[in-house]
Amino acid sequence: MPVPEFIIALRNKIGHDPLPLPGVVAVVLDEQGRVLMVRRSDTGEWALTTGCLEPGEQPAAGAVREVREETGVDVVVERLLSVETLDLEVLPNGDQVHWLAIGLLCRVVGGQARVNDDESVEVGWFAPDEVPPLPPHQQRCLTHARSGDRRAMTPGTAAGQWTA
Repeated sequence: MPVPEFIIALRNKIGHDPLPLPGVVAVVLDEQGRVLMVRRSDTGEWALTTGCLEPGEQPAAGAVREVREETGVDVVVERLLSVETLDLEVLPNGDQVHWLAIGLLCRVVGGQARVNDDESVEVGWFAPDEVPPLPPHQQRCLTHARSGDRRAMTPGTAAGQWTA
């Protein structure tokens, strides 16, 4: 996965210090309620489609772009699911990142699910009861997408609590 040029430029200035970055988590559901997932090439684990926003890019546009780039599926964003800051992540090269994860519910409008770039080694649709384990923030997005609650969720003040 190539590192975006703007991140390389920032890292040249700040080194490995914590860098806040906005990212999207796309929950893509089809007509049968199946979930589109990718098996990541860097970890080998299944995940929802995620990605870093480009400077000035709107979250919905970023989600549409990331899903298309990674899976070949065309989507439209239906609604905001969640906004949360994730714990500090230290990448294998020592870079530190504070992700602002923006969860978005997406509906399929075209394309064929397939591996479409080097970020994934497999792409597939999963029935709700067959979804592999997900990172906690992705699981929260998926659970909320299926809940029927149309309010966007953010972390509450107490650990593990969510508020509308």
